[in-house]
Parts: sequence; structure tokens; C-alpha cells
Amino acid sequence: MRITNRMMTNNMLYNINGNKNKMNKLEEKYATGLAIQRPSDDPIVAVRALKLRTNLSELNQYFEKNIPDAKSWMQTTESALKVTSEIITKIHTYCVQGANDTLTEEDRRSIAINLKELRSQVYQEGNANYAGRYLFTGYKTNTPLVFGNECHTEHYTITETLTSDKVEISKRIVDTCPYNTFDLEDYDSFDTETRPNEVTVYRLRLSYNNLNAVEEGASIALRIPSKLEDGSYELDDEKKRVYTDEFTEGDMDVLQSTDPEAYKPEPDEIHFLEDTGEIIMGSEVYDRFRTSDFEVTYEKQDFEKNELRPEHYFDCVRRDLDIVDEVEREEKAIYFKAEDQKIAFEINFNQQMAINIQGREAFRHSLGRIVDDIVQAISDVDRVKDEIAEVQLAMKDDTLTDEQKAKLTEILDVLNTELDLKDGVMRQAYAKALTGMSEEEDAVNVATADIGTRYNRLELTESRLSTQQTEFTDLLSQNEDADIVDTVVNYNAMQTVYNASLSSAAKVVKNTLLDFL
Repeated sequence: MRITNRMMTNNMLYNINGNKNKMNKLEEKYATGLAIQRPSDDPIVAVRALKLRTNLSELNQYFEKNIPDAKSWMQTTESALKVTSEIITKIHTYCVQGANDTLTEEDRRSIAINLKELRSQVYQEGNANYAGRYLFTGYKTNTPLVFGNECHTEHYTITETLTSDKVEISKRIVDTCPYNTFDLEDYDSFDTETRPNEVTVYRLRLSYNNLNAVEEGASIALRIPSKLEDGSYELDDEKKRVYTDEFTEGDMDVLQSTDPEAYKPEPDEIHFLEDTGEIIMGSEVYDRFRTSDFEVTYEKQDFEKNELRPEHYFDCVRRDLDIVDEVEREEKAIYFKAEDQKIAFEINFNQQMAINIQGREAFRHSLGRIVDDIVQAISDVDRVKDEIAEVQLAMKDDTLTDEQKAKLTEILDVLNTELDLKDGVMRQAYAKALTGMSEEEDAVNVATADIGTRYNRLELTESRLSTQQTEFTDLLSQNEDADIVDTVVNYNAMQTVYNASLSSAAKVVKNTLLDFL
């Protein structure tokens, strides 16, 4: 085969360019620190790099953003629950003090004030928030758990389900002495023959007091359980005791707790006490339904500061009373459904964790209602004591006749009997509160333990992600980073080869045709 100078020159240039190209690749690898510069250099390495980068990006999202945000949320929640537990412990301590028979009138009033303040503080803790989002309100993170101020512009129709264990057996004092109606000029009209006495009442206590049962358009519906063939009970829509401002269906009357007959229903009757939010059942009603659940629908619109908002606890309908037109008000009514609303954060590949505690798990209406019972019992005792003091003061009047003095003595005797009975009711209220507060504290502790357990799981996941982050970073480095030592050695070798090719080329192209002439 004939080899021409042109062929040699072309081969020389091709080899020089090839060596230069190899040296350029090594220079790029050295300069960038990457094993490949473009996918075509090594498609397998490129695909593996894309997968590793995607995985590492997700790990960084979980490890650097999701988990720290979840931990902060849960830490704030746990802090609020711990403070709540401490407050409930203080309430429990006051209840223990209140059960002491040696307390003075001033002591009792002081306890009542402290209990009300501590109750408010408990519910205020329920408004704890993280980064402007309320912690205990499920998905409704822009709505507080409790009313920050008195509210008279929102009307709620609330449906509350009460289980059979919520039926309480308690004591009430009836046939009390209405001394404030006594007129010394007409003392014969005052009945001192009827003596105060203690009765047993069966009650369901709703979550709210001061309801709107007797206002225009208001209604109450109590779903009555029906007994099935197997002996069990089932709530039946066809069997309701309903009260409206126009009619009463069934044996359910709406009364005030101050009504003389409020706590004395007939055996087959039900009394609904709208001011205290109590359903008082007759003995036959209690015997029939004490193993069944009840569903009560009622209306409320005047809320006090620090009362729990119904939408976080019950099926309810909220209407804006600022809307004057009733049709428009009904159209804009908001319907709420009581359901679990777990806020879940994705903390790892295909792994989610609920980070929130809902208000119903820790901040319950029953705590406030227990305090209400104690405050009411203290108030009743103080009222009777005030009436006794007024009668004793009246008896010091020298102008009284013998008949008037005798009448006042009878009234004083009736009041002392009432005081003894109400003092006993107050002690029972404290005794119940001790048990009730223990249950409330248990509920908060369970919620605290729940969030604490989840927090520990979160820390374990964080630790695992930290390890995975390091491992994936190493894998990514091994896959796409250049070995600098090898690159430098190979570059120097290729530079030697390149220089040799240049030197060889210089000798090859040195001879020309003139050299042979």
C-alpha cells in the first residue's frame, strides 16, 4: 500500500487532535470535579445521578423542613398541655381545700373566684398557636378554640350526643325558703310548713348553659332510644321529644332551674332547664334509658368569654345574626361536622405522621361544668347565709310583735335546715369535683403522652434520615465526583503523550520535496 505525505499528515493531525481531546476531557474533569460533563459521556452514571439527586432532594425536604416544622408544632402543643395539666392540678388542690369543713365564708368565696379564673386559663391554653395557626382546632387552624370575647352575633344549632354513662345521679334541695318575698306586714302569707328537703335527680348535663329554648323560633329535640327485639336500644328519628315556642310534643317541659318544680319531674317526664343546660329525667325515664345513648339538639347564641366554640366539638350550624334578612342568613349558614381532623406531615418516603391534638381530647366542656357546679353550690350556701343574717338582723327590731318574732323564728329554723342541706350538697360537689378533675387530668396526660410518643417517633425518623442523608451524599459523590489524584496523574500522562505527538509530528512534516532535489 502506498503511503503518501498527505496521508501521514492527516493521520498526524488526527492523532494530535485525539490526544488533545483526551487531555481536554481530563482538564474538564479536573476543573469541575465531576466524572462526566454530559449524559452522553456515561448514560448509566447520568441516570444513577438523577435518581440519587432526586432522593437526596426529598431527604433534604424531610430532614431540613418538614421534620423541624413538625417538631416545633409538637413542642408547642406539648408545652400547652403541660401548663394545662399544672392548672388542673391547682384546681384539684382547691377542691381538696374546699372539702375541708373548717373553711370560712370568705375562704369559700375565694376558692370560687380562683376556680373560675383557673377554668378560664385552662381554656385560654386551648388557644395556643404556632406561626399563627391554632394548634387544637383540627383543619380550622384560623379559628380559635374558644371565644376571645363575649359573642352575641353568632347563633348555633347544636346536636350533642350523650352516652349513657353521662347520666348522673345527684342531690338537689327543693322546697326552699323564699325569704326575699317575705313581708313583715303580711307574715301570715309566708309558708313555713313546707320544709326544704333533699331529692335525688337523674340528669344529663349538656355542654353549655344559658340556652335559647324559649326564644321565638327556638326548639329542642331529644332523640329517644327505642328498644329492639334483642334487648338493645337504638336512636330513632321517629321518637323525639320536641319543644318549640309554639307547642310541646311528648312530656318534656322547658323550665328555669329556679322553678319550684324544676328538679321534681313526674316519673315519666323530662324537664329541660335552659339556664343551666340540664335535662332532668323522671325515675321511669331513667330506668328505661340509662343504658342508652341520647342525642339532643338545642340552640345557643350568647357566648361568654373563654367558652369553647361548638364547631370544634359537635355537629352544628352557625348563623350570622348580623345578617338581618332571614333568607340570606339561612343561605349563608355554615354547617360543621364533628370528625377527626388529623393534620399529617410527610416525614419520610411514603410515611406520614399526625402532629396535632384536637381540642376535644384535652380541653373538654366537662371541666368547666364541674367548676360551674361548685361555684353554684358555694353561691347557694352564701345566699342562705346572707338570708339568715338578714333574718337575725330583723329579729333585733324592738318594735316587732310576738307573732312576728315567732314567724321570724320559724323562718330562721327553715333557713338553718336549708343551710345544712345545701352545705351537704356543696361538699358533694367538691367530692365529685375531685373525681372529675382526676379524669380531666388523666385526659390531658393521655394527650400529652400521645404527643410525646409521636415526638419520640419523629426524633427516631430524624436520626434515620440524618444517616440516610449522609449515605446518599456519599453515594452521589462516588457516582459523579472525579478522583482528583487519578485525574491529575492521567492528565500529566496525557500531556506527555500529547507533547510526544507534537514532537513526532514536527519530525514527520520536517522533510519536503526540496530536500530530495
